[in-house]
Amino acid sequence: MQKIPEEIYNCIDNDIYNKEGERWWQPDFSLNLIKTLYNPFRINYTKKIFGQLKINSEKTNALEVGCGGGILSEEISKMGFITTGIDPSEQSLNIAIKHAKVNHLKIKYEKGTGENLSFQNNSFDLVFCCDVLEHVRDLPKVIAEISRVLKNGGVFIYDTFNRTNISKISAIKILQEWKRWANMPPNLHVWEMFIKPDEIRTLLLENQLDWKEHCGIKPNISYRKMLQYLHKRAIGELTYEEFGKKFLMVESSSTLIMYMGYAVKYEQKSKYSVP
Repeated sequence: MQKIPEEIYNCIDNDIYNKEGERWWQPDFSLNLIKTLYNPFRINYTKKIFGQLKINSEKTNALEVGCGGGILSEEISKMGFITTGIDPSEQSLNIAIKHAKVNHLKIKYEKGTGENLSFQNNSFDLVFCCDVLEHVRDLPKVIAEISRVLKNGGVFIYDTFNRTNISKISAIKILQEWKRWANMPPNLHVWEMFIKPDEIRTLLLENQLDWKEHCGIKPNISYRKMLQYLHKRAIGELTYEEFGKKFLMVESSSTLIMYMGYAVKYEQKSKYSVP
């Protein structure tokens, strides 16, 4: 997989995180859905993986790439990890810093991009990158940088959208374009930047990251019921926070729309090493 062509990258509205950066934690803001809908699934999945790998949060360094307003970073910190968040949006980082301070959470936030992480090699035991990989300009570079800052044996946890016809209908048409149901800002996502599971597996393998699994993500209600809630949200009968509490995101065997997964960094042996 190559760097995103400039004409496609220019279609995505990543500037929303600057223009709306003060609103991350507000109940009437679209990105509040990260807190109510997606974070519970992400945290439960993370705890499951940590249990399987017997990871202890004590004195363990975790990095979130693309932390935005700190919604996931705060959950990582609450699990006991020494937490750092990095994001290119100064507005988003300002609200993240303020919110963490109010909640007495020690989280280090820095301005930067996934393509150029300002950390030394082998700095982190864990790296999270959720709902971010489909926003970046140079995905191969981001994966390479994540691998670089991970320690050997470190874990990379991520989620993203699959590039399929059904994801175009659900994530682009329904959520962004068709007014009856649209709840997300226009061009929040661009379908051509979605990532097929085999594409990310290849990138992981090329960067000393041993892919372990993918699981699909879906609502725990029927799609018909979800469309009803989306319409109520679109016409203002529900706030984003109220909408996000109407159902849960759960694990699915289908990765056709969204999927989450993890990989473990392995030590690359020199071809000159003695057996």
